[in-house]
Amino acid sequence: MCGFTGYYYFNERKDTSNKIIREMLSIQKHRGPDDSGVVGINTNTKSFEHASASNDASFKNENNIVFGFNRLSILDLSPMGHQPMVSPNEKVIFMLNGEIYNAFDFKPELEQKGYSFKSTSDTEIVLHLYTEYGMEKMISLLNGMFALAIYDLELDTLFLARDRFGIKPLYILHEEGRLAFGSEMKSFKPLPNFKFESDFSKLDEFLVFRNVINDTLFKNITNCIPGTYLTIKEGVIQRHVFYELDKEGNETIQPKNAKESLENALQKSVDSQMVSDVKLGCQLSGGVDSSLVSYYAAKSLNEGNLETISIIFKDQKFSEEKYIDIVAAQLSLQAHKYEMNANYYFEVLEKAIWHFEHPLNHPNTIGIYLLSQEAKKHVTVLLSGEGADECLAGYSRFSRALQFPYFKREFLGGLKRNIKFALDYLGYFFNPNKRMVMETAFGSLTTAHSLKSNFNLKSAINDRVQLLKKLNGNTNLRQRKYELLTYLPDLLMRQDKMSMAHSIENRVPFLDNNMVTTSLNIPSELLIGKHNGKDENKVLLKDICASKFGESFAYRDKMGFGIPLQHFFSSSVFQEKWKTQVAPGIKKRGLFELKELNSWVNNISNASPEQLDAIWLMLGFELWAQQYLD
Repeated sequence: MCGFTGYYYFNERKDTSNKIIREMLSIQKHRGPDDSGVVGINTNTKSFEHASASNDASFKNENNIVFGFNRLSILDLSPMGHQPMVSPNEKVIFMLNGEIYNAFDFKPELEQKGYSFKSTSDTEIVLHLYTEYGMEKMISLLNGMFALAIYDLELDTLFLARDRFGIKPLYILHEEGRLAFGSEMKSFKPLPNFKFESDFSKLDEFLVFRNVINDTLFKNITNCIPGTYLTIKEGVIQRHVFYELDKEGNETIQPKNAKESLENALQKSVDSQMVSDVKLGCQLSGGVDSSLVSYYAAKSLNEGNLETISIIFKDQKFSEEKYIDIVAAQLSLQAHKYEMNANYYFEVLEKAIWHFEHPLNHPNTIGIYLLSQEAKKHVTVLLSGEGADECLAGYSRFSRALQFPYFKREFLGGLKRNIKFALDYLGYFFNPNKRMVMETAFGSLTTAHSLKSNFNLKSAINDRVQLLKKLNGNTNLRQRKYELLTYLPDLLMRQDKMSMAHSIENRVPFLDNNMVTTSLNIPSELLIGKHNGKDENKVLLKDICASKFGESFAYRDKMGFGIPLQHFFSSSVFQEKWKTQVAPGIKKRGLFELKELNSWVNNISNASPEQLDAIWLMLGFELWAQQYLD
């Protein structure tokens, strides 16, 4: 796990100084504090040179492509794992952020073909795979989380690629005459004549879903689409798809084999992700997903050696401490628990926004920030349960999608909340595709219109509806694919940014290639069903969990990672920040309606869940805008 950045000038501009790339690396040093490297490339002479990443020693020649890398040493802590890495024939310059869990499976084959290895890093293996097989085949072989950059001198081509599910970020800045790329957008700041400019063309979508899929609210900056790679040659950029999620789910697993298949896939995934030359632990919430990851991780180590990190709250409505303690006791864990309070929450809020680079998507993002901060005292790598709910239908909305929706409590309650906009509400609710898309919305139409007087629902949902329409399978399979493509990417960016803020690598076993394939081949009737007369989601995984921790543990009400927003917003520290910093900023910016927001804040004890969500959204948006746009 590391971070990289770089740029490519298409015009006549060339750099002889390493000053810009050193500043770009310095901004994201937290992603890789152990080592840094710089390589300059001249595409005309087809030559390259290394330069210092720590002092202002200039390049010897003029270069129009520059690579910069910050290393967090996980595999092979020696200097032999230094990046950017150059192929033995000096024709390929290579950078990899992430971990490739099946890399060492290819090492014997490569050795037979005559390749020798200076390091024990996965990066060197992937570099040799590229040299041997080329981009298309190499990238199809990889099982892991990654963003990578390759410049091939013989092909005169820059390759940029992002893993299948978007676990690692790869931002692309495309302006006239140049392209820049990086693990974090803030690394673009030192580029000459660059400044962050807003692109609010998708503001309605952001207002409803809190994200814009693989895109940003900045002009000219996107996040590379998962499962794709870009080729850049002579200023021409082309996108290539190497993985299509929609092709999954076509080989249905027989019910009698499903539980064993899923358990074997999860166990193999966790085992493969335990490889590390530094201390490794688990992010333990006490829920089904993280508890199972901790179970298999603990089994792969000597008893008592696995360390877990957890966040708890005083308010028991938001704390799963009881279940954390059950897992810790049963597995003999070294369990570390940390309590979060309102003062800490608002103390670090702006730091978290700086790291996240977008308005914070979920209130519990600060919980992951705290968890990662405390984890650094104990481990360098954390395994988490992210991705299980999307792959295995873990949210209650997956059950609702299979039920007759009309004249039920959810429908009538939604109609009551949105009565002023009943036509819009009924228009999407009576359309199955639009209804499924709106299941991942936050708040209501009423709050969206309250915040933005010209809010347009069609503009907010159109791209997502079109994406959903293209997906194959039955209702449940299509919904799982849709959430993997639209809901999960933002959660993964939350995990990446908050963990890397503290130089922690976060791994996600539920998103192993084979694990996702297995999950999407499981029929919906094994995931959604009744248990003790109650609708249940993620049933097969809960059955596995019940066999480890008991039925009452596995089949309790889903809590998620809740945050006591009403309590936090009642605090004097929040009220002061709102009045002196946030509200004046919202008023000056003029994008959102302040009058109703202020009324909700002033009457916080009676605010509805939708209103609390809206306050949170506006708080995060304004603090982000002040940092990145003002």
